[in-house]
Amino acid sequence: MVSLRSTVLAVALAATQGLAYSGDMTYYTPGLGACGKYNTESDHIVALAPAQYGYDANPNNAAVCGKTIKISYGGKTATATVVDKCPECASGSIDVSPAVFKELASLDKGRVKVTWSYA
Repeated sequence: MVSLRSTVLAVALAATQGLAYSGDMTYYTPGLGACGKYNTESDHIVALAPAQYGYDANPNNAAVCGKTIKISYGGKTATATVVDKCPECASGSIDVSPAVFKELASLDKGRVKVTWSYA
């Protein structure tokens, strides 16, 4: 079992060391996110997989809330702010708003392989 402290330390370490992740990027219709804020499809936001979001008892207080990530795909980059958790995402995968997805690929693709890191 992963302890809260080790999860917070891992997230903090990743955020400060610029650790790169890779996985699938999909898009979703935002609303009230796990960080406790409302967002729309035009906001530049991201939901992280549980492995990167963490397992805080109160997800509104997750260490990653409000952090910015840089996403790369096909020679393009986009940035997004962490506002949500994607429970069904595999480690390294992200779910972004349509606005972010459209910066990198056509919505018709639906799912693409990306790399990302904390900005």
